[in-house]
Amino acid sequence: MRQDAYSIRGRHMPGQIVEISSNGIHLSVERGFLRLGRDGEKIGEVPFDSIEAVVVHGHGATFSANLCARLSNQGAPLVICGSNHTPVSVVWPVEGHHAQGFRIQAQADASLPLKKRLWKNIVAAKIMAQASALDHIGKSLPGLRLMASTVKSGDSGNVEAQAARRYWKQLFGVDFRRDRQSGAENAFLNYGYTVLRSGMARAILVAGLHPSLAIMHESRGEALRLADDLMEPFRPWIDVVVHDLLEQGATDLVSETKSALANTLRMDLQGPRGASPLQTCMDRLASSLAKVYLKEQPALEFPGPPLALARPAR
Repeated sequence: MRQDAYSIRGRHMPGQIVEISSNGIHLSVERGFLRLGRDGEKIGEVPFDSIEAVVVHGHGATFSANLCARLSNQGAPLVICGSNHTPVSVVWPVEGHHAQGFRIQAQADASLPLKKRLWKNIVAAKIMAQASALDHIGKSLPGLRLMASTVKSGDSGNVEAQAARRYWKQLFGVDFRRDRQSGAENAFLNYGYTVLRSGMARAILVAGLHPSLAIMHESRGEALRLADDLMEPFRPWIDVVVHDLLEQGATDLVSETKSALANTLRMDLQGPRGASPLQTCMDRLASSLAKVYLKEQPALEFPGPPLALARPAR
């Protein structure tokens, strides 16, 4: 069977996420399996009892009402993405054994002290990632790690902004300004962050959380505020790819640079469970947040740097 049209995160494990990324794929039910077909030919199948979620962001993909009902009975959401791969809709079970209702209630009931503690940890993880990113490009700034250790509840001292000022100057030079409207650096960063945000939004929906119930971001009318929160520790790996593209002489946002930025989601990061693609690490971070809300675990699960960027043990 061909698997050029879809991918499975967490293969050979319970809780698989089936992601449909190609055109013209039809999803249907065949006995106890999710059947994937193209032009009437079966190209793959996945047992329903191993599926945690199905994410569709391939243009022209189709699926049956029977499939939606079967996934809902299984307790698995069907996440539908638009042309920019950002989720635009989700089919959630109305009832059943899926924990989505409990998770969203716990998310809505989260106390301010808990959200401040979570934000402290997110900011510290982001600054640590920025330090590792600078190590990778040979512009180490050891003081960033010390700054990460000083972040207080809710980042009341605004350490995130202080670290950012030092980080951007070290990364792109003293004249760089994070201006969304100017320069190749900013065009690349804008696109890369859009890719990252889309991946994080999918992870949040798969985890049974509501993307509008933020930890810290409060922009009006923004449906993906939680994605903006949770993507923060992953931004530096987009920054590294942008830096490398500029070093290679790239100046325009074309198919090659877009592909390089999109492939950041496949970058292998270290973690407590070994090396995993960045998208899988985002899935685990969102899942760990749900468990923190439900008091099933005490802390968020953050990844370390990519394998090639790992710092030797001391």
